[in-house]
Amino acid sequence: MLVIVAPGQGAQKPGFLAPWLDLPGFADRMAAWSEIVGLDLAACGTTGSAEEIRDTAVAQPLLVAAALAAAAELGGTPDLVAGHSVGEFAAAAIAGALTPAQALELIRERAQAMAKAATLTETGMTAILGGEEPEVLAAIERHGLTPANINGAGQIVAGGTTEELAAFKGDPPARARLVSLSVAGAFHTVHMAPAVERLRAAAAGVTPADPQVTLLSNLDGAPVSSGADLLSRLVEQVASPVRWDRCMATMTEMGVTRMIELLPGGTLTGLAKRGMSGVATVALKTPDDLDSARELLK
Repeated sequence: MLVIVAPGQGAQKPGFLAPWLDLPGFADRMAAWSEIVGLDLAACGTTGSAEEIRDTAVAQPLLVAAALAAAAELGGTPDLVAGHSVGEFAAAAIAGALTPAQALELIRERAQAMAKAATLTETGMTAILGGEEPEVLAAIERHGLTPANINGAGQIVAGGTTEELAAFKGDPPARARLVSLSVAGAFHTVHMAPAVERLRAAAAGVTPADPQVTLLSNLDGAPVSSGADLLSRLVEQVASPVRWDRCMATMTEMGVTRMIELLPGGTLTGLAKRGMSGVATVALKTPDDLDSARELLK
């Protein structure tokens, strides 16, 4: 059983689109989608600096467009799809619940709304690597933080104010390593509540289809069969924790043996190698990875 997954914010790196733009039709897709999101996606993905593409309003449309373009190059139909945070919008389009245009229109609104919400309070996110999960979660709660991403494979990301994160750094969970993340705010926490309302208003104008491929939800890892339910979940996940651990658990329960991570791949296949024993993985980083990915599709 094959799953195709789309990465979330933070996966982007300066210049990551450059080798892909030489593929026939790739630049044309980027140009057309640039009109939808109001950004020069090719420029963002080739000459944009790390700071420029860290901007939430840039990173999210760039990541969804890159994942969808890579999926088009890959071809084929998976058994399952899933996406981490913003990647879930790409997954929704791959599953046929949204058109690429609808996904990009919604992600434009989501990105701008989350960027604005991040300016209201000084917030951030910290990854916790290792430690015992109950102790890590207890420490997060003790400091008033939110477990914004429970990723499995010994990785949890906490979100909250800079003061809360500083106190957490001074009182970390036992046997855990803390890594401050280069993100603009505390995504998937209560601090993103203002963005939920803007995205809900935008989603009201979208008529989704029911997914044609099984799609797993970030909210609880469950398969979603209704387009309306999926759209509601996409709205709510902005201020709700990402349960990638449950997505991986569902993949394991359903018998996934192969995983392809779309551009810019690496993060989710890394988690799978640690948390899904025996699963063959390919991460799309450059066009050279397409042949290996197509082998997994067979």
